[in-house]
Amino acid sequence: MDVDVHGTVAEGFEPVREAFARNFETLGDRGAAVAVYRDGRRVADLWAGVKDVDGTEPWTRDTAQVVRSATKGAAAAVLLLLHQRGELDLDAPVGQYWPEFKAHGKERLLVRHVLNHRAGLPVLDRPLTPAEAADPVRATEAVAAQVPVWEPGTDHGYHALTYGWLADELVRRLTGRGSGEWIAAEIAGPLGLDLWVGLPDAQAHRVGTVGRIEGPEPSGALRARPKRSVTEAYADPDSLTRRAFAAITPFPDQNDPAFRAAALPAANGIATADGLARFYASLIGPVDGVRLFESATVERARAQESAGPDRVLVVGTRFGLGYMLHGSASPFLAPGSFGHPGRGGSLGFADPESGVAFGYVTNGFRRTVTADPRAQALIRAVRRSLDA
Repeated sequence: MDVDVHGTVAEGFEPVREAFARNFETLGDRGAAVAVYRDGRRVADLWAGVKDVDGTEPWTRDTAQVVRSATKGAAAAVLLLLHQRGELDLDAPVGQYWPEFKAHGKERLLVRHVLNHRAGLPVLDRPLTPAEAADPVRATEAVAAQVPVWEPGTDHGYHALTYGWLADELVRRLTGRGSGEWIAAEIAGPLGLDLWVGLPDAQAHRVGTVGRIEGPEPSGALRARPKRSVTEAYADPDSLTRRAFAAITPFPDQNDPAFRAAALPAANGIATADGLARFYASLIGPVDGVRLFESATVERARAQESAGPDRVLVVGTRFGLGYMLHGSASPFLAPGSFGHPGRGGSLGFADPESGVAFGYVTNGFRRTVTADPRAQALIRAVRRSLDA
């Protein structure tokens, strides 16, 4: 696909523009944007293609998209900021803040276990309908009634959808506001972020439609075939893998205005690439005078809490508190990086050592959960820019 790339890169970051263009030429991107910050300053801000995955209207700098599980990075920041302010004890039982949650063997399930995916609650025995999932009362009642599938704290597995309801109810019990409201007031507002969990009607015109694409297979260092065990897990309706991603059944149409307006902190955040990158930049340093995380909170976010075979994703994963860490399943810029991908393509992360923050959004979802080849190509280009 021939594409005109719009936007700017700082001197030395030209490889990012080149890699971004190649994503359209060789990896099937139809509409996308990437932004990179270094030490709080924007060094790449690029966009290209079409706003709607099957449309013709051009993507502009203001175009935003559903970023799926990349939303989890913002949701995690809420809990870590509440801890930073002294309002939340990470080692307290969840039931201390949410008494109804104590039932069915969850009395000793800690706040920390929610953030590091060790809660043992990746599935719901009775999946929620889309309407129930969007109702914070119905959704949290379902999570509170669920029996853990392993003893909390003893193992880890990706909480693809339940993570959002767990985190959201903790925020609601502590502050009286849901995660989306808290993010809007305490994070997006002060930083001027184009990032929402619960899309306002006034911003709906900026959001493009998304869909599945079957781009060409990458080659060389970007090529990765799923292991047979992973393929089998996604094919088995009784596996924890399938059940975790089916906690909402049927899964909502991500182009439905009702889905976008709902606040699902694990799955339906909407952002621009600059919104994601600027958010992560503010976690590790000041951006126009605003910094979210103190140094100690950065270290908590990226200190390894869970590692090894993931009972849901069926590959080795590494998690800190609320964030994926650099590893084979989530290769970021460097060993100290932390962030979160969105299933199908989007990605945001920060690397404190280099001062880099990164955001990539797309309207074309590939069959990837973590290491999407388009985002990986851009990360490799950032690394080349730093090494030059």
